[in-house]
Amino acid sequence: MGVINVTPDSFSDGGLFLAAEAAIAEGEAMRAAGADILDVGGESTRPGAEPVPPEVEQRRILPVVRALARGGPVSVDTRNASTMAAALEAGASIINDVSGLAHDPEAARVVAAARCPVILMHMRGTPATMRGLTTYREVVLDVAEELADRLEAALAAGVARERVVLDPGIGFAKTPAQNLVLLARLPLLHSLGCRLLVGVSRKSFIGHYGAEPDPTRRLPGSLAAGLAAVAAGASILRVHDVRETVQALAIWHAIACARDHTVARMDRVNVPAVG
Repeated sequence: MGVINVTPDSFSDGGLFLAAEAAIAEGEAMRAAGADILDVGGESTRPGAEPVPPEVEQRRILPVVRALARGGPVSVDTRNASTMAAALEAGASIINDVSGLAHDPEAARVVAAARCPVILMHMRGTPATMRGLTTYREVVLDVAEELADRLEAALAAGVARERVVLDPGIGFAKTPAQNLVLLARLPLLHSLGCRLLVGVSRKSFIGHYGAEPDPTRRLPGSLAAGLAAVAAGASILRVHDVRETVQALAIWHAIACARDHTVARMDRVNVPAVG
């Protein structure tokens, strides 16, 4: 999933794609580089970000969604039901809500009526308040429990389970250490019975452990964290650097296939017992 932030203030690419023409060109380049889904957002959700009125959000993203939806699947990163409805009408086919459909009371109804896939992310509070909400009993179990609550709310509203993807919300109301624990124990979230999306690209925990304050220089750490997530069962990676991630995944999969092929061949060999 390629990230396209049509915003002036996103943490690593704010302002680069605020013009619709630039965002569309970036999306087309990402798709050519191998992105399966393009995720278009018009409101920054970085820590400390202030909310954007839905009408401003829609003015930013709808021309981009209309153009990019002609070429393949487009996801819309929004917390607002009216933006969800407008984006779906413009051609988007997936909703990606960082609040897990909790921010807007009408959001679950819109998603259920559209019968579209939805990504429910774990977050506490809002982007403006989440830095102060990082106290957990045990972060993986607490995130699983809170995601389960959002999943049950979506199912109760009529959203089909097979259309739900869950996101542990790396960087959202989590400390750097908690992000590492979530990635290390990601398989525990499979117990919820949904596919998993993970977004680690350029996140601050990579800067913290990799000693890199500039988000645009965190590609090596992003690739390492992304491959760890895939090894732990993530189905979708949300990334800024599509071409590089596609190449890394191709090599990772090639090695895995070679390993499995070798194991299969060795299983057929009758090796005499030693001793």
